[in-house]
Amino acid sequence: MSKSSSPMVIEITVISAENLMITRRQPVKKNAFIVVKSDPFNSQSTGTDPDGGSYPAWNEKLIMELPVHVRFITVEAHSGSKVIGTASIPVSDFAGGHLPENYLSFLSYRLRDGNGDKNGIVNLSVKVKGTGNNGCAASCSQPWMGVPADNKVSGGVVMGIPVPYT
Repeated sequence: MSKSSSPMVIEITVISAENLMITRRQPVKKNAFIVVKSDPFNSQSTGTDPDGGSYPAWNEKLIMELPVHVRFITVEAHSGSKVIGTASIPVSDFAGGHLPENYLSFLSYRLRDGNGDKNGIVNLSVKVKGTGNNGCAASCSQPWMGVPADNKVSGGVVMGIPVPYT
């Protein structure tokens, strides 16, 4: 496998969730857990929080391989066997090519139920542990550098926001 097609290894710490509801009027009472998926064949879950109710806390680390083709990871909040909220997280939020390897990103996402209605928030941190790109967190293959702002030798530099390219 070439370095450019090596999967990333990510460490996701599922910290907590807020205001989880089973229905619009029924809060989660116990045993909520989170499932993180990078694709249909690659998922991991936290343990259940027996006491947290609609504000569960896990602070649990999940280590996953993230195939190079994946653009989103999915986070699902469960109460028993029922999925009560889902969020799709763009990989570019934590591995957009402009963050160094092992950079810790703290992120919070709105969860949506099966009808698309708001159903709580999930709090997590993500760290890219390794890639095939010599420390660059995503698809960059060379460092980004400024260029002269004009044709004169004035020392001016064009400023921009680095974005991944394919």
